[in-house]
Amino acid sequence: MGLLDSFEKGLERAVNGAFARTFRSGIQPVEIASALRRELDTQAAVVSRERILAPNTLDVFLNPADHKRMLSLGSSLETELLELVQVHARKQGYSFAGPVSITLHARDNVATGTLRVESETAQTADVSWQAAVDINGRRYPLTKARTVIGRGSDSDIPVADAGTSRKHVEIVWDGERAMAIDLGSTNGSKINGQRFTKAPLSAGQSILIGETTITFQVIPKSSRPARREPDASTRIFDAREYGA
Repeated sequence: MGLLDSFEKGLERAVNGAFARTFRSGIQPVEIASALRRELDTQAAVVSRERILAPNTLDVFLNPADHKRMLSLGSSLETELLELVQVHARKQGYSFAGPVSITLHARDNVATGTLRVESETAQTADVSWQAAVDINGRRYPLTKARTVIGRGSDSDIPVADAGTSRKHVEIVWDGERAMAIDLGSTNGSKINGQRFTKAPLSAGQSILIGETTITFQVIPKSSRPARREPDASTRIFDAREYGA
Protein backbone atom coordinates (compact mmCIF):
# COMPACT_ATOMS: atom_id res chain seq x y z
CA MET A 1 0.00 0.00 0.00
CA GLY A 2 1.08 3.60 -0.49
CA LEU A 3 1.29 6.30 2.13
CA LEU A 4 -2.52 6.47 2.15
CA ASP A 5 -5.03 4.19 0.48
CA SER A 6 -7.96 6.59 1.07
CA PHE A 7 -8.55 10.11 2.28
CA GLU A 8 -10.61 8.81 5.21
CA LYS A 9 -7.84 6.48 6.37
CA GLY A 10 -5.41 9.39 6.23
CA LEU A 11 -7.68 11.46 8.43
CA GLU A 12 -8.08 8.61 10.89
CA ARG A 13 -4.34 8.21 11.14
CA ALA A 14 -3.83 11.97 11.59
CA VAL A 15 -6.42 12.11 14.37
CA ASN A 16 -5.25 9.03 16.23
CA GLY A 17 -1.52 9.32 15.58
CA ALA A 18 1.25 11.49 16.89
CA PHE A 19 -0.30 14.71 15.60
CA ALA A 20 -3.37 14.47 17.80
CA ARG A 21 -1.31 13.44 20.82
CA THR A 22 0.93 16.44 20.36
CA PHE A 23 -1.76 19.14 20.53
CA ARG A 24 -4.58 19.09 23.05
CA SER A 25 -6.04 22.45 21.98
CA GLY A 26 -5.96 24.78 19.00
CA ILE A 27 -6.14 23.71 15.38
CA GLN A 28 -5.47 20.07 14.47
CA PRO A 29 -3.81 18.87 11.23
CA VAL A 30 -6.95 16.87 10.46
CA GLU A 31 -8.93 20.15 10.38
CA ILE A 32 -6.51 21.63 7.85
CA ALA A 33 -6.82 18.50 5.72
CA SER A 34 -10.64 18.67 5.82
CA ALA A 35 -10.62 22.35 4.93
CA LEU A 36 -8.35 21.70 1.95
CA ARG A 37 -10.67 18.96 0.73
CA ARG A 38 -13.67 21.28 1.01
CA GLU A 39 -11.82 23.99 -0.89
CA LEU A 40 -11.08 21.61 -3.76
CA ASP A 41 -14.71 20.49 -3.88
CA THR A 42 -16.07 24.05 -3.73
CA GLN A 43 -13.73 25.54 -6.31
CA ALA A 44 -13.48 22.63 -8.77
CA ALA A 45 -14.72 23.68 -12.21
CA VAL A 46 -15.88 21.51 -15.13
CA VAL A 47 -13.89 22.64 -18.16
CA SER A 48 -14.87 19.76 -20.45
CA ARG A 49 -16.68 16.45 -20.34
CA GLU A 50 -13.39 14.74 -19.48
CA ARG A 51 -11.80 17.34 -17.22
CA ILE A 52 -12.64 18.87 -13.86
CA LEU A 53 -10.06 21.47 -12.88
CA ALA A 54 -9.28 22.00 -9.19
CA PRO A 55 -7.15 24.81 -7.70
CA ASN A 56 -3.52 23.86 -7.31
CA THR A 57 -2.34 26.84 -5.20
CA LEU A 58 -3.79 26.62 -1.69
CA ASP A 59 -3.25 29.18 1.10
CA VAL A 60 -4.11 28.33 4.71
CA PHE A 61 -4.40 31.20 7.20
CA LEU A 62 -3.90 30.37 10.88
CA ASN A 63 -3.58 32.15 14.18
CA PRO A 64 0.16 32.71 14.92
CA ALA A 65 0.08 30.24 17.83
CA ASP A 66 -1.50 27.52 15.68
CA HIS A 67 0.86 28.36 12.84
CA LYS A 68 3.89 27.88 15.09
CA ARG A 69 2.62 24.49 16.28
CA MET A 70 2.01 23.32 12.72
CA LEU A 71 5.53 24.29 11.65
CA SER A 72 6.95 22.25 14.53
CA LEU A 73 5.66 19.09 12.79
CA GLY A 74 8.07 19.66 9.91
CA SER A 75 8.14 17.30 6.94
CA SER A 76 5.55 14.89 8.43
CA LEU A 77 2.84 17.49 8.02
CA GLU A 78 4.10 18.43 4.54
CA THR A 79 3.89 14.86 3.34
CA GLU A 80 0.48 14.23 4.90
CA LEU A 81 -1.23 17.36 3.54
CA LEU A 82 0.11 17.02 0.01
CA GLU A 83 -0.73 13.33 -0.15
CA LEU A 84 -4.24 13.93 1.16
CA VAL A 85 -4.90 16.63 -1.43
CA GLN A 86 -3.59 14.46 -4.27
CA VAL A 87 -5.47 11.35 -3.12
CA HIS A 88 -8.72 13.30 -2.83
CA ALA A 89 -8.22 14.80 -6.29
CA ARG A 90 -7.72 11.34 -7.81
CA LYS A 91 -10.75 10.00 -5.98
CA GLN A 92 -12.96 12.83 -7.28
CA GLY A 93 -11.51 12.83 -10.79
CA TYR A 94 -9.98 16.31 -10.47
CA SER A 95 -6.96 17.47 -12.44
CA PHE A 96 -4.54 20.34 -11.78
CA ALA A 97 -3.18 23.01 -14.13
CA GLY A 98 0.27 22.84 -12.56
CA PRO A 99 2.21 21.68 -9.51
CA VAL A 100 0.26 21.62 -6.24
CA SER A 101 1.51 23.93 -3.50
CA ILE A 102 0.19 24.50 0.03
CA THR A 103 1.21 27.59 2.00
CA LEU A 104 0.59 28.18 5.70
CA HIS A 105 0.31 31.84 6.77
CA ALA A 106 0.23 33.33 10.28
CA ARG A 107 -2.49 35.98 10.66
CA ASP A 108 -3.39 37.87 13.83
CA ASN A 109 -7.00 38.31 12.69
CA VAL A 110 -7.64 34.54 12.68
CA ALA A 111 -8.84 33.18 16.02
CA THR A 112 -7.00 30.32 17.72
CA GLY A 113 -8.50 27.00 16.70
CA THR A 114 -9.90 28.35 13.41
CA LEU A 115 -8.53 28.68 9.90
CA ARG A 116 -9.28 30.21 6.52
CA VAL A 117 -8.42 28.74 3.12
CA GLU A 118 -8.03 30.63 -0.15
CA SER A 119 -7.10 29.10 -3.48
CA GLU A 120 -6.39 29.79 -7.11
CA THR A 121 -5.54 27.92 -10.27
CA ALA A 122 -1.96 28.78 -11.20
CA GLN A 123 -1.04 27.36 -14.58
CA THR A 124 2.56 26.69 -15.51
CA ALA A 125 3.20 26.36 -19.23
CA ASP A 126 6.39 24.32 -18.90
CA VAL A 127 5.30 21.55 -16.56
CA SER A 128 7.06 18.25 -17.16
CA TRP A 129 6.49 15.04 -15.27
CA GLN A 130 8.94 12.73 -13.54
CA ALA A 131 7.87 9.18 -12.77
CA ALA A 132 9.24 7.45 -9.68
CA VAL A 133 8.56 4.51 -7.40
CA ASP A 134 8.67 4.42 -3.61
CA ILE A 135 10.04 1.18 -2.13
CA ASN A 136 10.81 0.62 1.56
CA GLY A 137 10.97 4.34 2.31
CA ARG A 138 13.23 5.20 -0.62
CA ARG A 139 12.27 6.96 -3.85
CA TYR A 140 13.69 5.78 -7.18
CA PRO A 141 13.21 8.05 -10.23
CA LEU A 142 12.32 6.16 -13.41
CA THR A 143 14.91 7.45 -15.87
CA LYS A 144 14.31 4.77 -18.53
CA ALA A 145 11.30 3.93 -20.70
CA ARG A 146 11.33 0.43 -19.17
CA THR A 147 12.39 -0.29 -15.59
CA VAL A 148 12.75 -3.84 -14.27
CA ILE A 149 12.27 -4.52 -10.56
CA GLY A 150 13.14 -7.81 -8.90
CA ARG A 151 15.42 -9.79 -6.60
CA GLY A 152 18.28 -10.09 -9.09
CA SER A 153 21.25 -7.76 -8.93
CA ASP A 154 20.89 -7.26 -12.69
CA SER A 155 17.43 -5.67 -12.22
CA ASP A 156 17.25 -1.91 -12.66
CA ILE A 157 15.90 -1.67 -9.11
CA PRO A 158 16.91 -4.70 -6.97
CA VAL A 159 14.76 -5.59 -3.95
CA ALA A 160 15.88 -7.80 -1.06
CA ASP A 161 12.79 -10.02 -0.96
CA ALA A 162 13.01 -13.81 -1.21
CA GLY A 163 9.38 -13.92 -2.39
CA THR A 164 10.19 -12.07 -5.61
CA SER A 165 11.63 -13.38 -8.85
CA ARG A 166 14.99 -12.20 -10.17
CA LYS A 167 13.17 -10.09 -12.76
CA HIS A 168 9.70 -9.79 -11.34
CA VAL A 169 7.87 -6.77 -12.74
CA GLU A 170 8.52 -4.09 -15.36
CA ILE A 171 7.19 -0.52 -15.35
CA VAL A 172 6.85 1.14 -18.74
CA TRP A 173 6.67 4.96 -18.74
CA ASP A 174 6.31 7.11 -21.89
CA GLY A 175 6.33 10.50 -20.16
CA GLU A 176 2.54 10.61 -19.78
CA ARG A 177 1.24 7.10 -19.16
CA ALA A 178 2.51 4.08 -17.26
CA MET A 179 1.99 0.34 -17.56
CA ALA A 180 2.94 -2.45 -15.12
CA ILE A 181 3.90 -5.81 -16.64
CA ASP A 182 4.50 -9.01 -14.67
CA LEU A 183 7.54 -10.73 -16.19
CA GLY A 184 6.31 -14.29 -15.66
CA SER A 185 7.17 -14.20 -11.95
CA THR A 186 6.77 -17.32 -9.81
CA ASN A 187 4.48 -15.74 -7.19
CA GLY A 188 2.74 -13.18 -9.37
CA SER A 189 2.10 -9.45 -8.92
CA LYS A 190 -0.95 -7.64 -7.56
CA ILE A 191 -2.58 -4.22 -7.87
CA ASN A 192 -5.41 -3.49 -5.43
CA GLY A 193 -5.26 -7.12 -4.33
CA GLN A 194 -5.82 -8.45 -7.87
CA ARG A 195 -3.23 -10.41 -9.81
CA PHE A 196 -2.34 -9.03 -13.22
CA THR A 197 -0.20 -9.77 -16.24
CA LYS A 198 -0.35 -6.27 -17.71
CA ALA A 199 -2.21 -3.29 -16.23
CA PRO A 200 -2.29 0.51 -16.60
CA LEU A 201 -0.72 2.28 -13.66
CA SER A 202 -1.92 5.55 -12.11
CA ALA A 203 -0.09 7.89 -9.75
CA GLY A 204 -0.46 6.68 -6.17
CA GLN A 205 -1.24 3.07 -7.09
CA SER A 206 0.76 0.31 -5.43
CA ILE A 207 2.07 -2.98 -6.78
CA LEU A 208 2.68 -5.88 -4.41
CA ILE A 209 5.47 -8.32 -5.33
CA GLY A 210 6.32 -10.89 -2.67
CA GLU A 211 6.23 -8.89 0.57
CA THR A 212 7.39 -5.68 -1.12
CA THR A 213 5.09 -2.75 -1.92
CA ILE A 214 6.00 -0.55 -4.88
CA THR A 215 4.13 2.77 -5.02
CA PHE A 216 4.12 4.54 -8.37
CA GLN A 217 4.39 8.35 -8.29
CA VAL A 218 4.24 11.11 -10.91
CA ILE A 219 5.98 14.29 -9.80
CA PRO A 220 5.56 17.67 -11.55
CA LYS A 221 8.82 19.36 -12.46
CA SER A 222 8.75 23.02 -13.41
CA SER A 223 9.50 26.52 -12.25
CA ARG A 224 7.17 27.63 -9.46
CA PRO A 225 3.97 29.35 -10.70
CA ALA A 226 4.04 33.11 -10.39
CA ARG A 227 2.23 34.13 -7.21
CA ARG A 228 2.34 36.63 -4.39
CA GLU A 229 5.45 36.75 -2.23
CA PRO A 230 4.85 34.91 1.08
CA ASP A 231 5.32 36.71 4.37
CA ALA A 232 8.32 35.92 6.54
CA SER A 233 6.34 33.65 8.86
CA THR A 234 5.11 31.38 6.08
CA ARG A 235 6.26 27.83 5.35
CA ILE A 236 5.62 26.69 1.76
CA PHE A 237 4.81 23.04 1.09
CA ASP A 238 5.34 22.18 -2.56
CA ALA A 239 4.78 18.81 -4.25
CA ARG A 240 8.03 19.23 -6.19
CA GLU A 241 10.00 18.95 -2.95
CA TYR A 242 9.34 15.22 -3.03
CA GLY A 243 11.32 14.51 -6.16
CA ALA A 244 14.51 12.54 -5.99
